[in-house]
Amino acid sequence: MAPPTSARIGVIGAGAAGLITAHTLLQDGFQNVEVLTRDETPGGVWAASRIYPGLSINNVHGEFRFSPLPMPPPANFTVTGGRLSGDDMRMYMETFAAKFLPGKIRYRTEILSIRPSQDGAYSWTVTARRLSSGNIESIAYDKIVLCTGGCSAPKIPEQLTSEKAKLAGFTGPTLHSSQFRQKLDAVLKAGKNSGVVVVGGGKSAQDVAAYLAKYSIRVSMVFTTTDAVLATPIPYPAMIRKSRLLSVLSPHVELRTGLERFLHTTWLGAHIVHAMWAFLTCVSFWVLSVPPNSPLRNAPGLFWTVSTNDEGTSRKDDFHTLVKDGKIELVAPARAAGYGADGQSVLLEDGRTLPASAIILATGFTSSWNGIFDGMRPASLTTDSRLLPASDATISVLRLGRSTASLASHEGHWKYATLARSPSSTSSHDQRGPSLYRGIVPAKNITRRNLAVNGAIFTTNNGYIDEVTAHWISSYFLEDSFLSLPSSPEDAMAWTDRNAAWLRTRYPDSLSYANESYSGDVAFWRYAQSSSTNDEERGNVFTWPFKVIDLDEIKHLREERAALRTGSSSSSSSKVSSANKDQ
Repeated sequence: MAPPTSARIGVIGAGAAGLITAHTLLQDGFQNVEVLTRDETPGGVWAASRIYPGLSINNVHGEFRFSPLPMPPPANFTVTGGRLSGDDMRMYMETFAAKFLPGKIRYRTEILSIRPSQDGAYSWTVTARRLSSGNIESIAYDKIVLCTGGCSAPKIPEQLTSEKAKLAGFTGPTLHSSQFRQKLDAVLKAGKNSGVVVVGGGKSAQDVAAYLAKYSIRVSMVFTTTDAVLATPIPYPAMIRKSRLLSVLSPHVELRTGLERFLHTTWLGAHIVHAMWAFLTCVSFWVLSVPPNSPLRNAPGLFWTVSTNDEGTSRKDDFHTLVKDGKIELVAPARAAGYGADGQSVLLEDGRTLPASAIILATGFTSSWNGIFDGMRPASLTTDSRLLPASDATISVLRLGRSTASLASHEGHWKYATLARSPSSTSSHDQRGPSLYRGIVPAKNITRRNLAVNGAIFTTNNGYIDEVTAHWISSYFLEDSFLSLPSSPEDAMAWTDRNAAWLRTRYPDSLSYANESYSGDVAFWRYAQSSSTNDEERGNVFTWPFKVIDLDEIKHLREERAALRTGSSSSSSSKVSSANKDQ
């Protein structure tokens, strides 16, 4: 019988999750590992062609990186408190790929379909098109890791598609925010006429609007709600910014320490928790000079949402300052209903029109899995005899799409005082995301050990979670005995059902907008705890919440896993076997 390391593994996507997954698999002895990406360079959402000017992320230096490679501090470290830009992330991802994955990434390769092989084996056939030549090929893999993330496939509202723009006679640029870099020159040229309308109120909409405003272009932002925001008068010290403090103030499916049980199950603790989050919100609005009547306050509460922008300290050229100075017009609450009949405006639902010579849709993303599992592919290729139809049932069988399931049996299970006054949900109570065990493995496929997902866990520090998940996946493929798994798909589905009920309890409406490939699980503020159950080793109740989270905690996971495999592990290695194990 061939050893597990002889398997041919296809890693789909060269973003953060794909890069660290491939590196971890190679380090564990899997030599036949190949990364496929449609981009010309590594990085995924941080690839050179996809990062837009003015892009900043919600992380600072020391976060969102991998343990094998240090990250140089950004050039404007002092001014921004170490805030990372899109270019900082691009350069880091390119350096990581060049150092650890030379010759392992197949660029400009578009995945057209993934389907189970027809020979009855537990393997996969990937149909791909080489963008450089147009050639289409079928590639066989024993195992697949989906690392396409939730920000790869732009979501365009039906009423705002390019086809609808043409029908209305709109002649200016219309584009998704992910195309901002490629079409920047056209936007700047057109924007000098009657201005630019940005549809959306989230982070990308704010970044794009701020960038254009600096070029003295009139910018109008149309949105109904915006994201919650965090801002500070001075950069917070690492003991607050990079510790477990905020995660302790956020309840989880299992409260493992006495401090957390006090904070989230008692009347006094709940008042302390909600007072702290309210204080952070008030400070943020004060730092950013957001008036009480501003539509920027039409946002979910920090405690209840996974949609949060970490702005750091206020700067003279940031989005909020430009709004305050009247350089960005906020049209909210409002919804774009289509294109104006004059071909030079955006029509709003209330009948108003906004003049526009360019329109940018910062309207989010849809699942990156739909197009490769359900048979969707470019129309020009559908008649190619070499393209066997992808099984329409594959995504349903794997339960990677949105599904409905009654969660009533779990209602009322978490009687936390901090969750007693949750906001009402506007989405269907039976709606749920993909059925991914631990947010990593399709529950229905768990015993086959031939498919995993990295990058589908919603978190504030993707680098940390992606690296831990990569090690979990490698142990899963290696069939390590210390990795505790459900004994059957039914048991795995029971875990996903309970987890879905918890997410509905913890975030009643926040996940209604998150697409399937970025909502397999949530480890938001609690990303470090979700990858370990060893909080007791971090110190006493007065010290461990303030202990800085450092990548040294996970830099030796490979060695610790090897020790567990041989039975020579120390007690400090116990966290490896329970990575991503919260229940």
